[in-house]
Amino acid sequence: MVFQGSSAAISHTGRVRSNNQDSGYSGSNMFAVADGMGGHAGGDVASAIAISRLRPLDTHYDSPAQAQVALRDTISSTAGDLIEVATERPELAGLGTTVSGIIMVDDYAVIGHIGDSRIYLYRDGALTQITTDHTFVQRLVETGRITPEEARYHPRRSVLMRVLGDMDAHPAIDTFIMPTKPGDRWLLCSDGLSGVVDEQHIGKIFGRQLPPARTADTLLKQALDGGAPDNVTVVIVDVGGQHPLYTGTPTIVGSASNPDGVAVPASRSIVPTGWLHPTRAAANEPTHFEPDTEYLEELIAEDRRRTRRRRATGIAALVLLAAAIAAGLLGFYSWTQTRYFVGADDDSVVIYQGIQQSIGPFSLATPYEDTGIALSELRDPYLTNVLDTISASNLAQAQQIVENVRGSLPDDGGDS
Repeated sequence: MVFQGSSAAISHTGRVRSNNQDSGYSGSNMFAVADGMGGHAGGDVASAIAISRLRPLDTHYDSPAQAQVALRDTISSTAGDLIEVATERPELAGLGTTVSGIIMVDDYAVIGHIGDSRIYLYRDGALTQITTDHTFVQRLVETGRITPEEARYHPRRSVLMRVLGDMDAHPAIDTFIMPTKPGDRWLLCSDGLSGVVDEQHIGKIFGRQLPPARTADTLLKQALDGGAPDNVTVVIVDVGGQHPLYTGTPTIVGSASNPDGVAVPASRSIVPTGWLHPTRAAANEPTHFEPDTEYLEELIAEDRRRTRRRRATGIAALVLLAAAIAAGLLGFYSWTQTRYFVGADDDSVVIYQGIQQSIGPFSLATPYEDTGIALSELRDPYLTNVLDTISASNLAQAQQIVENVRGSLPDDGGDS
């Protein structure tokens, strides 16, 4: 079934960058955003290559599973293309790109993702982030070291832990399938948007129910009004709805839209620049940096230390809880042994130490003294009271109760 809906794509250099390293694609069934990195030309090339490799996926699929395999394999194999480019053109060493894409198949959205570009779903008035950022700060959030709000302004918020680049020939790609329905609105964007415009404001803009193109323009304006320190790319996909359907011509934006390819400067440092993707850098700051290996190893070591601390804390808490329960039970049992009651065994009146209750099979009372008064000698109401037990607050009171019972015996019983 051909996807029924409408879409729009837009990309802008932003207010700080001198060139646009983002690329975006909006077609008939496939939609994608790629955010390049690696210096003045490396990022342009990387994102353009990613979109060019994804374009043939904009076709018909027999099932969502078939599309998922195609999307995962294509994104993963693009790393080989980037490695080949960096090998042939050393001036591009360190190039890389994020990729977030959706293929619509029947009533399902097939999603592929790597990096920190994002895919959101707006449904029934609520905006939900569908993809997970592959960033340093997201890992800090997942391990409980910082809150999502702290992550938004963390100085290391742009360090990518996973990206499509020339450093890993077999990158791990997140792919999954989600059901979609008429009325859903999907948003694919680079962090030039999500790093400036928060989800609350994106949700408000979506709530206006404007056509995709006007919505994309409004989001871009919000990012520009917020300073737009990075390139901004937005792709919006409506499922069904009242707006015009796709007409058959794909929309390609950003560096991938350059019909002559991406120009590479004649002179360029061959030092790899890596995977730091700053969203708040000043114009004269380096565009990207490679996170130090020792820095990432320290993060892993810190995670391990945190796991050990949590495990030790959990064990200590369990030990303390068990000790508190044991102390409570011991204190309760000690209190019961200050209490007494008068009751009966098989044939005589007995003073018991403890209380009349039991905990499971364990009685909280033990015989203290057999009084020698035979039950057969008792008359009501004393016989009934003794059989029901008579509580006493201490031993002296229990002994007084026994004397009262003994005094109730008939004279012949008392002389025996």
